[in-house]
Amino acid sequence: MKKNFSMLFTAVIAAAALTSCGGGQQGLPTSNEYPVITIGASNAQLNTTYPATIKGIQDVEVRPKVSGFITKLNVHEGQHVNAGQVLFVIDNETYQAAVRQAEAGVNSARAQVQTAEAGVSSARAQRNTARLTYSNSRQLYQNKVIGSYELETSRNSYETAEASLNSSMTQVEAARAAVRQAEAALATAKENLSFCYVKSPADGYVGSLPFKVGALVSPSSATPITTVSDNNTVEVYFSMTETDILKLARTDGNIQNAINNFPSVQLQLADGSIYNHEGTVVKASGIIDATTGTVSVIARFANPEHLLKSGGSGSIVVAQSNNNAIVIPQSATSQVQDKIFVYKVDGNNKVHYTEIQVNPQNDGKNYIVTSGLKMGDKIVSQGLSSLQDGAEIKAVTEAQYNEDIKKAEKLGGKQSSAGGFIDAMTGKDDDK
Repeated sequence: MKKNFSMLFTAVIAAAALTSCGGGQQGLPTSNEYPVITIGASNAQLNTTYPATIKGIQDVEVRPKVSGFITKLNVHEGQHVNAGQVLFVIDNETYQAAVRQAEAGVNSARAQVQTAEAGVSSARAQRNTARLTYSNSRQLYQNKVIGSYELETSRNSYETAEASLNSSMTQVEAARAAVRQAEAALATAKENLSFCYVKSPADGYVGSLPFKVGALVSPSSATPITTVSDNNTVEVYFSMTETDILKLARTDGNIQNAINNFPSVQLQLADGSIYNHEGTVVKASGIIDATTGTVSVIARFANPEHLLKSGGSGSIVVAQSNNNAIVIPQSATSQVQDKIFVYKVDGNNKVHYTEIQVNPQNDGKNYIVTSGLKMGDKIVSQGLSSLQDGAEIKAVTEAQYNEDIKKAEKLGGKQSSAGGFIDAMTGKDDDK
């Protein structure tokens, strides 16, 4: 007995040494047993995803209309504001001075009008006097009381007075025009002053605030001072390929019908979760982007919790049902470049390397087969790497195959230690 144990111990040491030299646990034992599944019909639902961008139903960039330094910031990021609410105040000393100067210009222009109007009144009185004198002179000349010289003199005086009146009236019009110009300048100055108080253009939520108190802003700045977004409802922009759009248009008659009949869509957020409200596709662009070959599509989502933020990203998920489809696990296939193959099992349990066609849309786990397989066909579902075309196999169920794998792994684990090896050699692990 001691001799046998000694021999067994030596064998253990030798096995351990082989294991050590081999770089770890050896591969599992192999056989011609392979799991085989029979193709049947399934109801498949595929989810097609499209990268998407989230925008508020109304995103309005807020830009200053005058240049200056921000002196007051009345809001914070994410705050709800109403249309007309003051968001920022820009330094207005210069613009107030411009208003005062414009007001002085208006007052001066109005004084000029008054002076010109007084001149018109005086010129009109002089014209009336000259006209009366000229009329009397003509009667006296007709009665030969005065000569032609006196008549000509009175006429010249009348014409001079008439010209003076016209000139005065022209001056009045010029003075009134100057008033209108001064009033326009005043209105502009007051408007510029009002622009120092930057107001919200719409109801919504304040976006980022890149400019703080003391920052210099300008109408020509590339960056808006903020964005006001109405995100009670959001619009999610995504793109569909020209092929998809053509398919929809042919199915529903035209693209508008396709949009109206489009199923509800889901929104996968940036963290991978699914947004708890379904969306509705509302419109699609009428043109195809020549660069990408895609059509822009818009879906609307209710946002009562204000979880979705304008500028966010995600993916639109479109569920498509396929009844009576041939669905096989991707683990039962092998791919060579862009071609997909399976090992089909014939009636003699021989395998045949067969190319199949699948729907390009898949869930990452299964394929929907479009050609190459039919109902009732049998294929190998696991262990494809050790198969060759034309090989004869022993078909087993997936349950049997997985159980054999577990037993082999258990045996391999037992043999990885000296004690386990002894148990395996002596048969003590059979009941474990």
